[in-house]
Amino acid sequence: MKPWDLLLAGGRVVDPGGGHIGRFDVAVRDGRVAAVAAGLARDDAHEVVDAAGRLVTAGLVDLHTHVYPGVTYWGIDPDPVAWHSGVTTWVDAGSAGAYSFPAFDAAAARMRVRVPALLNISAVGLIAPVGESRDLAHCDVGLAVATVLAHRDRLRGIKVRMDRHNIGAHGLEPLRRAVAAAEECGLPVMVHIGAAPPTVGDMLPLLRPGDIITHCASGIAGFTADTGRAHDAGVLFDIGHGSGGFAFDVLEAQLDAGLPPHTVSTDLHARSVHGPAFDLPTTMAKLLAVGLPLEQVIAAATIGPARALGLTAGTLAVGVPADIAVFTVDEDGCEVADVHGQRRHSPLRLINEATYVGGRVLTPQAPPPPAPWVPLTGPQNDALRRRQQAVRALLGTPLVGPDGLAEQFPRHGG
Repeated sequence: MKPWDLLLAGGRVVDPGGGHIGRFDVAVRDGRVAAVAAGLARDDAHEVVDAAGRLVTAGLVDLHTHVYPGVTYWGIDPDPVAWHSGVTTWVDAGSAGAYSFPAFDAAAARMRVRVPALLNISAVGLIAPVGESRDLAHCDVGLAVATVLAHRDRLRGIKVRMDRHNIGAHGLEPLRRAVAAAEECGLPVMVHIGAAPPTVGDMLPLLRPGDIITHCASGIAGFTADTGRAHDAGVLFDIGHGSGGFAFDVLEAQLDAGLPPHTVSTDLHARSVHGPAFDLPTTMAKLLAVGLPLEQVIAAATIGPARALGLTAGTLAVGVPADIAVFTVDEDGCEVADVHGQRRHSPLRLINEATYVGGRVLTPQAPPPPAPWVPLTGPQNDALRRRQQAVRALLGTPLVGPDGLAEQFPRHGG
């Protein structure tokens, strides 16, 4: 009996979480990593994938996404993006609050990827573009705690959006309530920062080590010396790119001040999936473009977010679920842009070739059309039409010609 179900052979493994950096084989059995070493016997595996010349990482962990489609303004289906991006763990960052979380939990269970979640402190969640915390009655600490206790297997933190569009005249109170609920449950808070009031400096005294500031390089929220003190105190900085939360000049100023982000996430949602974020490898390229090394960027997209939420993910350590991503590395790089149109050149581009969840490769899945409320530019709409036409042409042509066929049921003379 062969000991392994799958062997990814000869790839360049970059696994900061598991301590595997170099040319290794990765063996999988029963959906878990069974071995990571050089020179594993190919005859010991039922399936061998030649990964020579490829980059092999743990399945990427996106710390900030919105994956509640058809129910919320922002939600997308993760599965059509996951199979071509290498993201196996999609943390939903507060799409659902207490009122709808049981339905979200049921929807997430049907997805092919792993979907841990953060509970929105507002029980109504993100059914509209903004405003979920304008009525403080929805920010019910006791209800949030009860929801977490009922869904401990999926809920990993509390989310609150702290800008004037979402909280109205309530100042810091939504954040205070989010922290109170998180404290009672022993969980971190993820704080979305944006247009003041309140300012980032106003919020920092309420945050604890292990809490997360997402959109940390926002050009809207502003960058002050106060954020440096929070970074030093153990507050985690998350990119949270989205459609308005990432500016190159702000990130570069933070790097100059010795404040690198701890995690890189997309804030992928209905208004960022067609640009400017696109997917996690594209967002990672933007960190490479400002000079961060590849290994550090991979850590910020694998083990960093996994540790932030206590997830068994983001590593190829023996015994963990075999969530694996395989990439081609384009060393010509690519031009990338932030949400304000500032451009940089990334020295590398990661092109996903295969994504495995629990040792099983994700198969292609076409994305649905954009929701009617998503604002798209003319070029975005034109590109979507061209993509649809290309897929139609590809699938409308017979897979092979007559020379590629065989007689499956031979006719015998009588």
